[in-house]
Amino acid sequence: MKKLIVLTLALVLMVTAAQAQKSKAGAKEPPIIDRELFFDNPEIAAGQLSPDGNMISFQKVYKGKMNVWVKKFDEPFEKAKPVTADTLRPIGGYFWTYDSKYILYVQDKGGNENYNVYGLDPYAPAEEATGVPAARNLTPMENVRAMIYNVSQKNPDVLWVGLNSRDQAWHDLYKLEISTGKLTLLKENKDRLTGFYFDWDENIRLATRSADDGSTEILRADAEGFSKIYDCSPLESCAPAGFFDKENKNFYLQSNKGEAEDLVKLYLLNPDSKAVKLVEGDPLNKVDFGGVFVSNKTKDIVYTTYTDAKTRWYFKDKAYEANYNFLKSKFSGKEISIVSLTKDENKALVSVYSDDDPGSVYFFDIPKKKVIKQYTPRPKLQALPLAKMEPITYKSSDGLEIPAYLTLPLGKEAKNLPLIVFPHGGPWARDSWGFNGYAQFLANRGYAVLSPNFRASTGYGKKFLNAGNGQWGEKMQDDITWGVKHLINKGIVDAKRVGIMGGSYGGYATLAGLAFTPDVYAAGVDIVGPSNLMTLLNSIPPYWEAIRKVFYIRMGDPSTPEGKAKLEKQSPLFSASKIKAPLLVVQGANDPRVKKAESDQIVSALRDLGIAVEYICAPDEGHGFRVPDNNMAMLAYAEKFLAKHLGGRYQESMKPEVAKKQQAILVDVKTVKVAEKASGVTKLPAPVADLKAGKYTYAFTMVMGAQNIAMEMNREIKQEGGKWSVTDAIKSPMGEIAEQNLIEPKTLKCLQRKVKQGPVNIDLSYTDQNVTGTMDMGNGQKKPVNVKLENPITIDGAGSDLVIARLPLKENTSTIIEMVDVATSQIKKYEIKLAGTEKITVPAGSFDTYKITMNQIDGGEKTIFWISSADKNMIRTEAIVPQMGNAKMIAELK
Repeated sequence: MKKLIVLTLALVLMVTAAQAQKSKAGAKEPPIIDRELFFDNPEIAAGQLSPDGNMISFQKVYKGKMNVWVKKFDEPFEKAKPVTADTLRPIGGYFWTYDSKYILYVQDKGGNENYNVYGLDPYAPAEEATGVPAARNLTPMENVRAMIYNVSQKNPDVLWVGLNSRDQAWHDLYKLEISTGKLTLLKENKDRLTGFYFDWDENIRLATRSADDGSTEILRADAEGFSKIYDCSPLESCAPAGFFDKENKNFYLQSNKGEAEDLVKLYLLNPDSKAVKLVEGDPLNKVDFGGVFVSNKTKDIVYTTYTDAKTRWYFKDKAYEANYNFLKSKFSGKEISIVSLTKDENKALVSVYSDDDPGSVYFFDIPKKKVIKQYTPRPKLQALPLAKMEPITYKSSDGLEIPAYLTLPLGKEAKNLPLIVFPHGGPWARDSWGFNGYAQFLANRGYAVLSPNFRASTGYGKKFLNAGNGQWGEKMQDDITWGVKHLINKGIVDAKRVGIMGGSYGGYATLAGLAFTPDVYAAGVDIVGPSNLMTLLNSIPPYWEAIRKVFYIRMGDPSTPEGKAKLEKQSPLFSASKIKAPLLVVQGANDPRVKKAESDQIVSALRDLGIAVEYICAPDEGHGFRVPDNNMAMLAYAEKFLAKHLGGRYQESMKPEVAKKQQAILVDVKTVKVAEKASGVTKLPAPVADLKAGKYTYAFTMVMGAQNIAMEMNREIKQEGGKWSVTDAIKSPMGEIAEQNLIEPKTLKCLQRKVKQGPVNIDLSYTDQNVTGTMDMGNGQKKPVNVKLENPITIDGAGSDLVIARLPLKENTSTIIEMVDVATSQIKKYEIKLAGTEKITVPAGSFDTYKITMNQIDGGEKTIFWISSADKNMIRTEAIVPQMGNAKMIAELK
């Protein structure tokens, strides 16, 4: 008992001291807070009420990763049981079906963002092997990214999903039955559709489309298809808000269309008459429309929000407003947000938080006005002294006012402090006020932290957003640099101890800051940031095709000389020699957005220049770190790195498993290689033999998942007008495809290429300087093709295998070639290797062959050719096509 009293007294004294630190920053700096309290798994998180209110689900560690748990509402949390058991990667998000029968969640592999949808019955008995009920993969496809469009309330066994299994760039619409896993194709997406919208009766009423010029179109669903009812330009914003009005006639629209409109506002649009009626905009006329909550019971708007320096709420429902004010009175000085609501809208889970409070979650019985605490995700952190986040503004180089947030360390005078600038990612996103783990962590280490909403940030109107067009590394970077100058001029920051750190675009801004303003920064930490804007745009994921044109408009078009020159100028890689400050680069090996090559090439360049650079790369991460041990290992290294160069504090200790992880993800920069740099194209090697006339037939098979589609390909090689003509004709269940290449004898340069597939006709001419022609899509749309060439290219399509087979290849030695991707008007590089010799058997017989591999640099297409060693004819080929859900194409000589 005496021991218990002593421990209790010690705890009281610790909490009292913490509260004293929180109330006023004293002269004494608070102790270093263990990074685990910021970045390790929370004790409990992501709570949800089942729609019937009988259960509470949440996330908690099980088998080393954050998994989903459930308990009866009236049970203590200690009685909860796990219902998922993913041991490789934390589950990012989940939800209940409307009948409270199933829990659904999405998961990818190692951060590759190819999400599958999983379903489970939380009431089912646990399996002995896992300790949890069986989870079923409802979209069991490799390298396919599932998107959930709508979850049924009328038939809770149904949801509507998009799958890019047919074409990686576009998602087809499917109906999915959860109980059986049955997928029913509703709409093949061959018209650049980007979303589908449902009314209160769960009928598809709308779709959105990305036009070829980058504009957004809103389409009405008709019996015969879709027809356009509204559109906006690539530099405007328009989108359905996701709800129809209570009469189920008009839908809510968010838009800033028109020269007179700057801020996004909320409208009602009638799909039949196309009449548009303003609902509301920001009452203060300062920021874009933020969000809307519509009651499932009444179908009326309950409240709208606008995110200014802080979020403002505007209630339309007096009862909800009274409930909100009741909660605000109980939690003075805190922010309130609803995180879960039962289907009768009588019970809720609410989060209560502030800038210096990571928050707690409470159950709110709305009719009874009863509030019961449920859990605190980070209770140990909540009891410790944390810093305040203050909204500030300052002017940039051209006088544009920049909104930002400043977090100052406790216990230190706001004078001559070391600074970490932490630009947000996107860049078409924004920082907002609230609890920020990175800002708190760095402030605890003694740094002032600046979070700037530079131009191109969203939420402040389209003028502010569009002011960032073409300004990567230029005016956008000025907005960050002038924030540093502002704090230096106010005496808050020591000019000699300024660092910059950020992820994604924030990582780019880190590299740009060090390269373009080398005298401003003393250190930088780049987390998954692109170093070369050309390779970034040339390697974006296929499912971003809808916004490719917008990227080109907002950044620069890499297919034009002007765009390429601008992008290269703005790429830190090409100014690497100007970097003075030491740099730490952090990368996820599976990142589909900013590929590993982006980090490899800047690390390699700085190493070769003798500039201090260090490198962390996690093999099981993508665009940012989600595994806590990886994150803590990286941040342990980063805080020591920053302390060394900026003079802040750092925590030396770490768990053994984190220390082990740190050693595993640290990369010796001497070992970093860049394939393109090592063997870039300067001169295409001359072929060692000419073509030979002949006719050949191939059994052609396309393998998509469990489906095999048998086809036949006939090839004819002949002399035509003093040129070689190679024609490949494929007969398939989907129709005929005919492709012809005219090739110059001996040099084997492509002169002309023609492709006909259904209504599509492609006609191209090749010179040493460019590739020109047209793509006729057969629907009245003709797209001109004009690709400038810097290096000699190899033909693509009919006969390309024969040309590659005649290059002077050496066994196990790489040759890099370039081809033109007609669909994107981009140059793609491929690594060619002679892998050896192999005797193979095909329907035509047995052959001695050369085995040649052809892999697209930076990932993508992979092809193997088996070429006859006797006459250099193609005997067999296998190709993996990512644009078709990694379908395998196999051709064998008959």
